[in-house]
Amino acid sequence: MPRGTSAPASRERRKRVLDRAKGFRGSRSKLIRMAYGAVAKADSFAYVGRKQKKQQYRQLWAVRINAACRPLGITYSQLIHGLKVAGIELNRKVLADLAAQDPAAFQSVVTKAQQALAAKV
Repeated sequence: MPRGTSAPASRERRKRVLDRAKGFRGSRSKLIRMAYGAVAKADSFAYVGRKQKKQQYRQLWAVRINAACRPLGITYSQLIHGLKVAGIELNRKVLADLAAQDPAAFQSVVTKAQQALAAKV
């Protein structure tokens, strides 16, 4: 009986890595040794990027809320504190969406936060 080889499996494994390295510059997308390292590094960047994405969205929401509440006479930190005091549980994503899509509703939320802060003092 003839001896089998692992060539098909090896070729498939290399092909899978080279497919993932498509679009990389130079030999990183052509040569298997370079592609292994490039794909490993891309995986680590992707892992970190998934964590950073959440941080960046939260920062963006904070900036949008702050920009919307400044003209109404309150800062971002005061607004968040006022919402806590008032017992209003809206997360930053919803607040940012309200600020952009429905300014009247956002203004009413800001008014409630301001009233809660005034009542506390």
